[in-house]
Amino acid sequence: QVRLVESGGGQVQAGGSLNLSCSADGRTSRIDTMGWFRQPPGEERRLVSSITRIQGNTGNTYYADSVKGRFTISRDNAKNTLYLQMNSLKPEDTGMYYCVVGFQRDYSDYDPGQGTQVTVSS
Repeated sequence: QVRLVESGGGQVQAGGSLNLSCSADGRTSRIDTMGWFRQPPGEERRLVSSITRIQGNTGNTYYADSVKGRFTISRDNAKNTLYLQMNSLKPEDTGMYYCVVGFQRDYSDYDPGQGTQVTVSS
């Protein structure tokens, strides 16, 4: 099993920035994909961004259209840590952000983290 712990959420005004972190602890050897889901109030959880390792800390990245050009995902394999740099935040970015891990973008074998709340005010 893998334990995921998110941090870095908070409340910011529109146009501000936040940097989320997720540390993974446990049996991580099979994991090659790490990502972030977002769940706005009253809505379903959707994938925001993911990174699938190719070599070292590089990998194939995915971004939802709504965050392209504003969010940057990265990972530090030595630290088993995932990051999400969020710039130019908008009120519609508000939600609970959950860290997920998996293999080849299949996240079903692992439980997500507890989440970190991001609130963007206009």
